[in-house]
Amino acid sequence: MAQQLGSATSEFEKKDRCGDLDHRPRVLLGKMGLDGHDRGVKVIARALRDSGVHVIYSGLWQTPASLAISARDEDVDVIAASMMSNSHLVLGKNLVQGMKDVGRSDIPVLMGGILPAEDIEKLKQMGVQECFPTGTGLQDIVDAVRADVHKQDLAVASGHGSAQLARDISLMHDEKEMRSDAVRRRPKRVIGFTGAPGAGKSTLLAQMVREHANRAKKDPSIGRCAVIAFDPKSPITSGALLGDRLRVDFNTIGEHVFYRSLAIRGEDYHGLSEAVELIGGAFEGDQAYDTVFVETVGAGQNETMIRDFVDSTVVVLTPGAGDSVQMDKAGILEIADVFVCNKADNPGKDILMSDLHEIAGKTPMFETIATHAQGIPELFDGLFAQ
Repeated sequence: MAQQLGSATSEFEKKDRCGDLDHRPRVLLGKMGLDGHDRGVKVIARALRDSGVHVIYSGLWQTPASLAISARDEDVDVIAASMMSNSHLVLGKNLVQGMKDVGRSDIPVLMGGILPAEDIEKLKQMGVQECFPTGTGLQDIVDAVRADVHKQDLAVASGHGSAQLARDISLMHDEKEMRSDAVRRRPKRVIGFTGAPGAGKSTLLAQMVREHANRAKKDPSIGRCAVIAFDPKSPITSGALLGDRLRVDFNTIGEHVFYRSLAIRGEDYHGLSEAVELIGGAFEGDQAYDTVFVETVGAGQNETMIRDFVDSTVVVLTPGAGDSVQMDKAGILEIADVFVCNKADNPGKDILMSDLHEIAGKTPMFETIATHAQGIPELFDGLFAQ
């Protein structure tokens, strides 16, 4: 029975509540419809993360189709859809159908928000497993997620290619037994993006994915692309908030990109090479993922291991991040095959580019304003020409 909260949500204790389960719960948290408010859903995201859950936050204004694709590719245990409008009956039904369409009708759908009491039974009849109206306690939500975590089968029942790829990556990342007949192939290009927290890597990658999708419409021979995005894991609860995919507009890109979020500690990229090969071997022909982008966690000066796993490394910098002395220090700048000055509309851009010219030698440099897609075609051409 849902319990009314009697204290501030900030008092929810940070504690691993999931360490006894078969694997870390993975929850897709998203908002469907036109509602633009996300404060409540962020409170839930933090509570789940602080309980040891890996929370994939897909952002605002999602369609049932985009949420279904995200849930499948992230191989989640639960979809938690937040509703704050009167479209829950239509969108809930479409989300359940969307999960069938993408080959993962087995993933349970939970729905919360402003849900009239008289509609809850209707939602359940449509296939929504459980409803959480306003006033539900955070512990109730955590308990519901825990109840839906079960041992993962080696093969997904539907046999859907993308769904099976997602499962293979889950088992590989958790260092568990995998099916023996998974095809492995190194994609044509594997490009790593690294840089300090806040440099705009996720937005930059979202624009690269969009550019790739647009070009593939004109030239299908370039195949599809995939993203592996790493975010940090809590040292206290082992939970994580995986929010990089919210920058990508899956409402328009759809199936062109396979996007997978993973939580790690430090630079523990165990299994990355195998994940890349699984992505490369999942499909053939024009449907193959011939390009894989890898986004690191926010990196410091000495975090350089990504270069061991990719064909080329893009180091993303922003104006005002340091002086010329910082540029001369050994570390992350040494591994760059390409430099990107993102947020090039910020003060200090000319100083950064001048400092880069002194240390970069012949290393290519690009200026971008990712939030406005400026410089993206040029960066794309530069990377794909290598």
